Formats: sequence, structure tokens, C-alpha cells
Amino acid sequence: MPHHVSKTSKRALIGIFAVFSLPVILAKVALDQHWFNPGVTNKGELLSPKLDLQQWVQDIDHKWQLIYVLPAQCSQRCENALRSIHQVWLALGRETDRAQPLVLVSAQSDVVKLAELRQDNVYQVRTFSTAATASLTPSEEQNIFIADTQGQVILRYPTQSDVEKAVLASRDILADMRKLLKLSRIG
Repeated sequence: MPHHVSKTSKRALIGIFAVFSLPVILAKVALDQHWFNPGVTNKGELLSPKLDLQQWVQDIDHKWQLIYVLPAQCSQRCENALRSIHQVWLALGRETDRAQPLVLVSAQSDVVKLAELRQDNVYQVRTFSTAATASLTPSEEQNIFIADTQGQVILRYPTQSDVEKAVLASRDILADMRKLLKLSRIG
């Protein structure tokens, strides 16, 4: 009889050990083998380290900002970006008062093209020094940025030269803006 009891207790001990350790082992294997998509839900590229917009632009409104740096030559890519930040802002609906499209212009920017494309004076246009251009646009690529209410530039989206691709990219920006506004209690 004692032999039977010890066998049963050993099985129970092994069962308890398996119940608690098996999920940990499976989780470790799943993480190591990349069996699932990690918890990243943002569609834009997260900037690390964040850029401080207040270094270049004074008197920032405490709203979420959709930022575009106007280049010296406004091409189709530039026009699509300006249209995108405007359309994303409009698509925010009742949340439009918490965000604002912001176009940064320098002395080299194509302000003539901006005046042609400006829709209902929606964009807030701010001038900045050319030193900021190097940090916001490190190469010749053009990007749309999202900054938080404290002026921290946190997300970057590449601009598109094709109109259809620009519309699809705008959906990504809109999805991220909606998440940010939903999760944020400020701005």
C-alpha cells in the first residue's frame, strides 16, 4: 500500500510541475522562434531618440501635430504629402480640434507651391532654421511626422510619389493618429 501511495504522489507532483512550467517553456520557445507578431501596432517608424520640435519652432500649440517639412522643390511627392496631412486631419472628425497640420518652411522652401496648394488656410505654417532640416530630413527623403502635445516628434512616415500609394499611406497615419488620440487624455 505505501508503494502505491508514493507512486500516486509522484505523479501528482510531476503533474503540478508540468502545469506550471509547460506554459513558461512554451512562451520562451514562441518568443525565440518568432511564432507571433510582437505587440507593435503603430504603422509609422518610431523615432528613437525622439526629436524635440521646440528646438526649431517657437510657440508650439499644445496639440498633436501632423508635420511636413516643405522642400526647396515641391514635386508630386510633396503635393501628396500636403494633401495627406490635410485629409488625415479632416478624417479625424470631432477630434480635429486636438490635432493640427503643420508645414515647416525654411528660406529654401517652395512657398509659391504651398500658396497654390493651401486649402482653406488649414495648415499652420511655421518658419524654422535650416539646421533643423538636417535632423528632420537626414537625407533627400521626405517624410511626414507626428509630434505629441509636448513637441516631441515620435513617428515618421515616408511620402509617396504615386497618388494611390499616398492614399494608402494616409490610412496608416490616420490609424496611428486615432490610436494616439484615443489613448491620450491631453491635447
